Order: sequence, then C-alpha cells, then structure tokens
Amino acid sequence: MSQGPAGHVTRSFIRPEPETAGGCTESASGGSSRGALRKFLRAADGVTIDAAYDPGKNTSDTSGASGTSGTSGGSGASGPRTGLVIVVAHGFTGDLARPHVRRAAGVFAQYAAVVTFSFRGHGASGGRSTVGDREVLDLTAAVEWARELGHTRVATVGFSMGGSVVLRHAALHPRSEQEHEGRTGAHSDAVVSVSAPARWYYRGTAPMRRLHWLVTRPVGRAVGRYGLRTRIHHRDWDPVPSSPVESVPLIVPTPLLIVHGDRDGYFPVDHPRMLAAASGDHADLWLEHGMGHAENAADDALLSRIGEWAAAHAG
Repeated sequence: MSQGPAGHVTRSFIRPEPETAGGCTESASGGSSRGALRKFLRAADGVTIDAAYDPGKNTSDTSGASGTSGTSGGSGASGPRTGLVIVVAHGFTGDLARPHVRRAAGVFAQYAAVVTFSFRGHGASGGRSTVGDREVLDLTAAVEWARELGHTRVATVGFSMGGSVVLRHAALHPRSEQEHEGRTGAHSDAVVSVSAPARWYYRGTAPMRRLHWLVTRPVGRAVGRYGLRTRIHHRDWDPVPSSPVESVPLIVPTPLLIVHGDRDGYFPVDHPRMLAAASGDHADLWLEHGMGHAENAADDALLSRIGEWAAAHAG
C-alpha cells in the first residue's frame, strides 16, 4: 500500500447522537455531555471515516448543539472550543464503539476533549484496513477535524497498530514546520504510542504469526471480516511505508511518550527500547510492570497517567 498524501477533511457528514433527557446528547465517554458530535469525515483518498467528539468534563462549552450544523467547518455548535483535545487511534480489529476504546476515551475525557474514530475497514468507516499504511490518512482527517472544532492543542494517543500510526503521522506532519501557521493543520502537539511495534513484518511471537495469517491468507481475511468485523485489504504494501523506528527521529521536537507492557504477548520489550533509542533520548519511555497488550491491558490508572502527561506536554 502506498503512503499517499497527507489526509484532510474534504467533506463531513453530521450524524446526530441519540437525545437524552434535558436536551443533552450521549457523549463519546458513555455519559451525558453537551456538545457531543458524531460525524463522517473523508480522508484524502476519499475513504469515509466514522468519528465522534466528546467535549470532555472540563469544557466550558454548554451550547448542547449536537448535529445541528450542516457545515463541515467550525465547531458545529454556537461557541468555539479551545484548549486540549486527545485524538485516540485504536488498535487492529477495534473501532470507536468497542468497550475498551470507550473506556479509554472516558478516562481521557477527565483531562481534555476527546475525538475517537474508526480506522478504515473497521466499524462504520468505509474502505479496507491496510494494517497501518494508509491509516495515517484517517488519523490526519481526525486531527484536522479536532482543529476545525477550535482546539489549539492536539495530543494523539495510539494503541498497537494505532501506536504505529501516531508515530508515522507525527513524522509526516512535524509541529516545527506548522507552528508559524498559528498552530493549525494536521500536526500533533504531543504524541503517545502504546504497545506499538518498532519494525514491520515481525513474526517472533505466536499472536503475531496468527495476525500475519489473518492478513495475508484469503481464509484469514474472511475470518477477519465475519468474525472480527474487520475488512482487510488483499494487496501487499507497495511501496512499504516508513517503519515506526524510522519515523521516530523525525518527530523531534514534538513531545513523545512510549508506553509498553513487560508482559506484552505481541511485541517484546526490545520494540519500545528501539523506539526510545531512535528518539535520541528525546522520548519518555514507560515500561509498565505486569501489563499486557494495548487498550485491554491499560488499566484506568495508567490511562489517567497518560491523560495527565498529554495535558502537561501538549504545549
């Protein structure tokens, strides 16, 4: 799969959230929150991306307008939103409605507004999964939507496949080149990569050998589609995108946090150590004792620490 151009929102379709008592909408964190939005974005290559916005617990926006604006720009509500937003990039076979993604978003909403979205081939989004290649366009569309909503600071937090995507996205959209534009555009102000691989085509663990079977074999892709609700593209990468470890040096000076469990069954701890070393000691590295892999293994206490780190480092 080719890397393609940087993603952007070319058109968006508002999907109203279900109404609850008092005119509020169902928030992205599972509670009731004024100003929540659900929209379809369009990535640069035309794929539609299902996305949701939760203004968070500390927002001053009380307009309560969800799905009332037909425009693709602006906040979609009567007042502008400012401050930090965390954009969550889920792992392979996840989507914005999965319980583990909703739980992470709910914790992050204590520290910032939150955008969640489903990568291509996942959930209600269009297209087929390229397992970390063109997904960078999906994240770009979500980041640009967050800035359209008026947020001046954006932190991207990715898990597993999403962790590799946030690294590649930050390398393709360096903050230093866009700060003169008034902190707008597709760049991130802080990046958190959780349980990410350092290099492509890793098959050193049984779960990764199963994943390669799922992605590369027709019967595996059928299992992915009907058993895991994930539509996987049949084509190989051409060209092969830059790997996470190749991307990390290009992220400097954007703050970077690498989080990994010492009991990760997919990627052993040499992966986060390679990523941290590639940063030239710029990145913070948290090796979490007893933690397994990605969102399901990240407890609320760790998610809270990540939210605090993002709030402190996103400028």
